[in-house]
Amino acid sequence: MTLSFTLGIEQLQGELTKMQPAGCYWITADRQSDARILARQVIDAQKSLTLISTAEAPRMLLTPAPAGDTASVAMYSLPADRKALRNLPEDLSRVLSVRPQLILLYTAYAEWQNLNSAELSIWLKNITRLAVAKQVALLIISSGAGINNLRGQLQPFFRRLNGVAHLEWQQDCRDYRIHWWSNGRQILADRVIRLGIHQERLTFLNDAEPGTPLTLNDEHHFIAVRDVLEGAPPLSRQWQLFDNNAAVYSRARQASSATIIFSLSNNQQIAMLAESIHDLRRTRGSALKIVVRELETSMRYSDERLLLACGVNSIVPFSSNLSYFLTALEGLQGQSYNRHVPADLPQLVAAMQPLDEKGFFPPERFCATVKRLMQNAQLPENGKGLLVALRPVAELRPDQALVLCKMRRYGDLVTLVDDRLYLFLFSCRFNDFDTALKYIFPLPYHEIFANHLILYEDLQIVSELRQIRAQIPSAWRKPAADTETAEVAPPQQQRPVLRRVPEAITLGASPHHQARSR
Repeated sequence: MTLSFTLGIEQLQGELTKMQPAGCYWITADRQSDARILARQVIDAQKSLTLISTAEAPRMLLTPAPAGDTASVAMYSLPADRKALRNLPEDLSRVLSVRPQLILLYTAYAEWQNLNSAELSIWLKNITRLAVAKQVALLIISSGAGINNLRGQLQPFFRRLNGVAHLEWQQDCRDYRIHWWSNGRQILADRVIRLGIHQERLTFLNDAEPGTPLTLNDEHHFIAVRDVLEGAPPLSRQWQLFDNNAAVYSRARQASSATIIFSLSNNQQIAMLAESIHDLRRTRGSALKIVVRELETSMRYSDERLLLACGVNSIVPFSSNLSYFLTALEGLQGQSYNRHVPADLPQLVAAMQPLDEKGFFPPERFCATVKRLMQNAQLPENGKGLLVALRPVAELRPDQALVLCKMRRYGDLVTLVDDRLYLFLFSCRFNDFDTALKYIFPLPYHEIFANHLILYEDLQIVSELRQIRAQIPSAWRKPAADTETAEVAPPQQQRPVLRRVPEAITLGASPHHQARSR
């Protein structure tokens, strides 16, 4: 019988979890916490293995101790630098004996971004040769911001990697996406399995969401707010028009596969719309077609993402005319909604719109808040917002420019470091930068600032935050107690303040008389 190793995910078919010696498998994860759970579960399922970790100390990964009966774990800590990673195949060839065994390489994405595609190809070539020579199975688990870049790099290496999968966070569950997986006898590809967390373990989740509609009798019916037709009468007998969104929602709760059309006139309706759409999608199934038509320009990028996550099929923007709107409705017919909608709406809203603060933050708090957003896997990669560095013109002091900055939107933050203002515009697209700054500053920003720098990629923003932290003056980092006891220079050592002396002028007098009076 051929020796094999397992991921340890219960209730999952063996052909999707088994790893054969002389093979290399790679699993990526959106969140470091999920990658850690998977790594501990793999360790728990083995009698013995070799653990190599760069993301954290191996001893910390095994704390608390796994619940299984793992006999022995050989632990190695790999420095998080380019040279150590490139030399890993050669180092392993010296210490490994020729026998079937499992090696778990637990890493963060930060280590892999230092290798380009050519270097990664060479590394995989060397590590797969090692696996064949030493008869080992190598499992690599990686996570962190920018992990989707690594996923894209791995796709061409089908011949070198025996398995590639991704653990995608879906708020209340995880989607285990298998790109391909070989267990020695067969190769399985393009599988998606829903997993849950129970007692700090990944378990198979039987998805009980309604998928098949109860009936298709109302498939060609349209339930809509009257205003979306711009005053036109019902287009056919299948159209039912109502005066407001509440009436549409009440009628839609009896539908199974109809097209439901809500209207949006102002931003205050977003919360109620999200609640209605979420309830319809969770209770009425995936055959329902849910559309939101914007009647006024009121929707932000974060609002669009929230409605899409709640189950809407299509959002028709304000700039679209009636003809385009009807064409969009026609294109939805026959479609089914296949995305997962989490059951907990408040948790979903908190994840999609995580900031309820705005305005000025001290630099240390500013960096910590933005970094926490960069680690939110529910927000889109390279779409969480813009980090903008602004240098005022020579005639304007940085603190004067800060006074002109009026943050109106929740999630928009500003801080001041040396001679620069740093703005973080939450959930703002790159092409909306000019519009955003028009609302923030009362004057055109190019008249206030000499130059600016815009960053929108997650890794660029995280790198810039590290540089901001290095520039933070020590006074910002002093605790409040220290600042209260700070010494004040005596009056004689302070710079004198120059004041203009007022001069008396007699109003109505002739210039000659004024000159004499002076």
